[in-house]
Amino acid sequence: MAEIKVISGADAIAQAVKLCKPKVLPMYPITPSTLVPERLSEFVNNGELNAEIIYVESEHSAISALFGIYATGLRSFTATASQGLALMHEILPIISASRFPAVMAVANRALSGPLNIWNDHSDAMSERDQGWIQLYCETAQEAFDTTIMAFKIAETEKVSLPVMICIDGFSLSHVYEPVQIEDAQKVDAFLPEYKPSVMLDPKKPVTIGAIAFPNTYFEFKEAEEIAMSEAEKVIEQVHKEFAKKFGREYGNGLIELIEMKDAEYALITVGGTTGTAREVVAELTKKKKKAGIIRIKSMRPFPKEQLKNAVKKIKILGVIDRHASIGFGGALSNDVKSALNGQKVIVEEFVAGLGGRDISKAKLHDAFEAIIRGKKGYWLK
Repeated sequence: MAEIKVISGADAIAQAVKLCKPKVLPMYPITPSTLVPERLSEFVNNGELNAEIIYVESEHSAISALFGIYATGLRSFTATASQGLALMHEILPIISASRFPAVMAVANRALSGPLNIWNDHSDAMSERDQGWIQLYCETAQEAFDTTIMAFKIAETEKVSLPVMICIDGFSLSHVYEPVQIEDAQKVDAFLPEYKPSVMLDPKKPVTIGAIAFPNTYFEFKEAEEIAMSEAEKVIEQVHKEFAKKFGREYGNGLIELIEMKDAEYALITVGGTTGTAREVVAELTKKKKKAGIIRIKSMRPFPKEQLKNAVKKIKILGVIDRHASIGFGGALSNDVKSALNGQKVIVEEFVAGLGGRDISKAKLHDAFEAIIRGKKGYWLK
């Protein structure tokens, strides 16, 4: 039976993973994702989750073990952050090219240097081109729900790509909110048992991870691109199924439009910043200013066509970027500009919140005021 618990965002993910019944969990703790493996360890040790935990010696080992677990046909999961995700970099494209439907939580944290343990999106944004679906969450409830959806999306045969569930480090991973924990039987009905299409089996020998020469490597990457394109449709469909069964929805699973019906100016947000932006828009609306928010939930696949449709009435669009692509603005704003190339809307970028710097209501008011007055974007300190 479903119950409400006041828990952290990290705990919410662990609770969802437990309901998804992975068989093996390779784990290496790193702040601020450590709460996820801690809770999963408790579930395994007290008998709530029938799984084996592999306590590895590094994040590189964790992601390598994740590859091996999926190669043997078992559902798995891991979690990491910041330098841990960077250490995994070598194996990330190997998992996606192998078409393993792995799921990993990333408690977004600034990359060193200098050393910083607080939130921005530099870790996951730096890995956005490695063939992993990336879904960003605003609340603990959304983190719980997205984890369940992530397994179903990844394991859909025409997708078969890994998924990152991204939550803001500390400001979501460690913040306690009411979360509805769903009934196990209800989750079982939504998420079927994992049945791999390819796995290592002595009775049916296959080769996994072989070298690809120039006459075949191109086709592997083309297949990933096709799968990522299919993922856009699957994410939307799985989200619809989830909303119908559990009664909660997040835009359409790819993009969420907030007060956009009559908006002439809008900010694009990702993750927890959206909560603050909602309050700012409500205040601006009371002052008769036509302001809205476009929240990007799916960074990969990027909802290009849906974004185009969303900005048809928008004069100027501001992008709040919690990652600096040093030498060329922000990663999100660069993607937005590319997606909207040829459209009439003006796009201004605001790099903000780096290294855990607070993105306050005042700063978002400043960003809205800037785009309403037609000013250029800037580093929003």
